[in-house]
Amino acid sequence: MTQQKSNKAALYILMFNMFIAMGSIGIIIPVMPEYLKLFGAAGQILGMLIATFALAQFVFSPIAGNLSDQYGRKNLIIFGLIVTGLAQIGFGLSTDVWMLFLARFLGGLGSAFVAPPIMAFVADVTTYEERGKGMGMIGAAMSFGFMIGPGIGGFLSKVSLHFPFYTAGFAAILAAILSFFLLPATKPNTAKKAQKQDNLVKQMARSVRMPYFVMLIIMLVFSFGIANFQTTLSLFVTEKFNYTPTDIAIILVMGGAFGVVVQMFVITPLFNRFGEMKVVLVNLFIAAVSIFLILFASGFALILIVATIFSTATTLIRPAVNTLISKLAENEQGYAAGLNNAYMSLGNMIGPALAGILFDWNMNSPYIFGSIILMACFFIALIWTMKKAPHLMHPDSN
Repeated sequence: MTQQKSNKAALYILMFNMFIAMGSIGIIIPVMPEYLKLFGAAGQILGMLIATFALAQFVFSPIAGNLSDQYGRKNLIIFGLIVTGLAQIGFGLSTDVWMLFLARFLGGLGSAFVAPPIMAFVADVTTYEERGKGMGMIGAAMSFGFMIGPGIGGFLSKVSLHFPFYTAGFAAILAAILSFFLLPATKPNTAKKAQKQDNLVKQMARSVRMPYFVMLIIMLVFSFGIANFQTTLSLFVTEKFNYTPTDIAIILVMGGAFGVVVQMFVITPLFNRFGEMKVVLVNLFIAAVSIFLILFASGFALILIVATIFSTATTLIRPAVNTLISKLAENEQGYAAGLNNAYMSLGNMIGPALAGILFDWNMNSPYIFGSIILMACFFIALIWTMKKAPHLMHPDSN
């Protein structure tokens, strides 16, 4: 019972850490356009800063996952939170554009050392049957951070444009201090200590042979779809319907809030009744249809409903994929979580850049392309599951 309470307490601390890490990203979103004007920069620099952050995540996530298998999760999480905090403060103190890029790269590095070890930590403190619930709770913390972050950032920007960055930085450092005192240490996988660590290229090549490779492809594609949607939605509704920033905030916050509720209270019964793979397949299909339907939605209420459906579908996919990867990874939880985060970062890196190009060409094209990609991913996952892993269609399959 004592161990059970300790594991539950650890899970809540991990949720707090993920909330802080994701909230520190969301908190700067409403400030960035005005902040970049101080440097004479605009949309192109913003896109490159986003890509720089994602590039660092992509490069360092597999490394962080491997290290967490060898040396434990706690120290890496603390390191990642400290780097994240210093990067945010550094961004606020920057006086030149190159300093902004350096700070965002360090921010991506810090994030890479937070998310994979947290995912692996969840696997350490949950049973096989409870894995889905644990991943759902971490996913809810992630979504809540993204959802509430922009609102806090907008409020803090009234103090100064620099203040949200300082606040996010000190919050991440505070989370690191709390983790040092409250987060239990997990025993590293001693069997992996003697192995030579592969470089990024070899790790990505090795991922093709992993039993969860299709799950990694799903993570890549749906991360691309989310980034594609989030990058262009504000531009789309502003240009087509002349929506205000408040209108856009309501659409994003409502979708995020509904997703958090689903992850906290609905996702575990769904996993128990249908299994994670069915949840992935159904919601890939829903996401593909809803991102296409946004083109035909007219009126604020209808756009809000369609956007919320898309947001909820993608919210359900993430913890389901995380759970399946964790269950298939066996004793390489950190390595698998690192690859998972790397593929997600790759989608986050490609999505905004391609979405911006497509939007400039035709404002409807990002949604048409995104729908085709998501639907193709649905059929790939369905065929793979039926041919290679039919047992995943049943709940609690090992």
